[in-house]
Amino acid sequence: MEKINLKEYIRDIPDFPKKGILFKDITPLLKNKEAFQSMVDAFVDIYKGKKIDSVVAVEARGFILGSVVAYKLGVGLIPVRKKGKLPAKTRSITYDLEYGTDTLEMHQDAIKPGDRILVIDDVLATGGTIKAVTDLIKELEGEIIGVAFLMELSFLKGKEKLKGLPIQSLIVY
Repeated sequence: MEKINLKEYIRDIPDFPKKGILFKDITPLLKNKEAFQSMVDAFVDIYKGKKIDSVVAVEARGFILGSVVAYKLGVGLIPVRKKGKLPAKTRSITYDLEYGTDTLEMHQDAIKPGDRILVIDDVLATGGTIKAVTDLIKELEGEIIGVAFLMELSFLKGKEKLKGLPIQSLIVY
């Protein structure tokens, strides 16, 4: 398949979810079969052969990306969800947001010491959510092989919170 410019399939939505925010909408990319396949293939090309045990996917758009990449890599999928959404015993982490805090959880038995983990989410913005997720993985003694994003909003400097982690972004703004 010919390489596709994924940026062409990201739609800007001004003033969403609030005034002054320019939201990067990935639904046109997800809807277009060639763009969607190109995105998945790009992730798989980066991580095939890296001996990954599981993909950790972050609620909610990360589930879309992470599940298909996990399938194509032939590995398991571990969902990270907001507090109270997982049924078994969980490990949680609370982190700071711009206004307040949030809590994420993953099942306590999702990662065993030494498991090789790929983290996938749709966007790297300020880095707070992914920092919390990677801290949770480290608490469970997982080895982070990569942290992958469809998009990175570089002007928000999220990479600064993720120093030392192997980050890949398919699109950088």
